[in-house]
Amino acid sequence: MADLITADELLSLLAEGPQPRILDVRYRLGHTDGHEKYLAGHLPGAVFADLEAELAAHGGPADGRHPLPSDEDLERAARRWGIRDGQTVVVYDDSRSLPASRAWWALRRAGVADVRVLDGGLGAWRAAGGAVEEGEVVPAPSDVVLGRPGAADVLDADGVAAWTGVLLDARAPERFRGETEPIDPVAGHIPGARNLPITEVLTEDARFRSPSEIEAAFEAVGAGEEVPIAAYCGSGVTAAQLALAGALIGREVTVYPGSWSAWSNTPGRPVEVGAVPAEEDPLES
Repeated sequence: MADLITADELLSLLAEGPQPRILDVRYRLGHTDGHEKYLAGHLPGAVFADLEAELAAHGGPADGRHPLPSDEDLERAARRWGIRDGQTVVVYDDSRSLPASRAWWALRRAGVADVRVLDGGLGAWRAAGGAVEEGEVVPAPSDVVLGRPGAADVLDADGVAAWTGVLLDARAPERFRGETEPIDPVAGHIPGARNLPITEVLTEDARFRSPSEIEAAFEAVGAGEEVPIAAYCGSGVTAAQLALAGALIGREVTVYPGSWSAWSNTPGRPVEVGAVPAEEDPLES
């Protein structure tokens, strides 16, 4: 099934039915106005999904800023959102599809078969002439049963340290190189990682690039077809978007949810700074 949906496709889906469950996942790190923005105007029928409260757990610094929610907590959230068995789920935001990608990834790994990110988010919807409505949407709770993946398909810090494939860092180049670190206690990157900033797979208007362009971006950092690929970012949100980009070209990307926020808060974990030499072969390093 498709992992993206355009605004025009969503307009047609809403007109023709069956009706998808639409989730508004607006969120920005350090801000708490996502729900307020949702109330002021959202896609018709959209339910607000709280990234901090429903798509992440909370622990100590070594767990990272956005640990995975428990399987049980995610199921409770999905029931509150009104997701039903077999229903198409469309997720969107106004932040380059970053939080929406986290929702896509969390639901897909929990067994929801048809989850699609609105390509271009709220901006694309408005540009296509889509209507918005105000206020809270409270659907009838569902009894959906999600899968129980636990942590079987993700990496922890030990798994990252032992990873033998390509490890992608989705953060901005200056953070990867260790020139700046606005949030976490240590600057730099996980040794051996390759920098693939998320902006490399997105257009200027926050849509995903073409599959051929995404494939070229992956190939440029050694993430070829036959190579195991893992990804991290600052806190496990942007890495989920790299996983979505990988899915668009048929490549599985294993996510390290703790990401740099967990790694840099764990005493004894090694850190590298600077750029990876262009001539370095990631399979030989």
